[in-house]
This record gives sequence, C-alpha cells and structure tokens, in this order.
Amino acid sequence: MIISHVFDGDGVLRVTILRDLDITNRAAAALQIEALVSAHRPSAVVVELPVGPPSPATLSALARAQRMCQSLAIPLTATGPGATEPAPEGVATRTPGTRRLTYGARQDH
Repeated sequence: MIISHVFDGDGVLRVTILRDLDITNRAAAALQIEALVSAHRPSAVVVELPVGPPSPATLSALARAQRMCQSLAIPLTATGPGATEPAPEGVATRTPGTRRLTYGARQDH
C-alpha cells in the first residue's frame, strides 16, 4: 500500500503518503489520489508527507495531485508527518510549529 486515506466530517479528504516515493511508485500514488478526488469530490484535500525531506518522486506525485485539484477548484494542503492540520477553510487552530503549505508552495521567501 502506498497511501492511506480518510474522510473527516467536513468532507475533507486526508491522504497519508505512507513512505517516500520513488520512480516506480510515484504514478501509482498520484493515480490513487486522483481517483479518490474524482470519485468523491471532497471540499478540500490534505496530504501528509512521509518523514524526512520528500524525494523528487514524492514531490512529483504531489504536484500532479495539486494540478488536478486546482483544475477542479479543490484546495490542496501538504503537511508533514503527524501534523493535525485543519482543512484550508476549516478551524483556524493548528498544532504549534506546523505551517500550511498551500499548493506545495513555500510561503517564507
């Protein structure tokens, strides 16, 4: 299994990438995320990345999912492991030290 997912009470799809992706499984992960989004049309998507710096393949799968979500006007947020990030339009409180990366873009430059 490459990803796991859950829908919360607000219609937010929360996807966890279970391990860092490589070239052999990045397309499968992106397709799984895209299938979930297409089938369920969530109000937002939150993707939790695996521990450590993400590999280029992990970022590629995230970028592909982000492009799809953007084309459907569904907000996508990427978080680090174990973060309790709310949906982009949801509750304003977050775990101290976490910061939302909307559409995978860094906000500190």
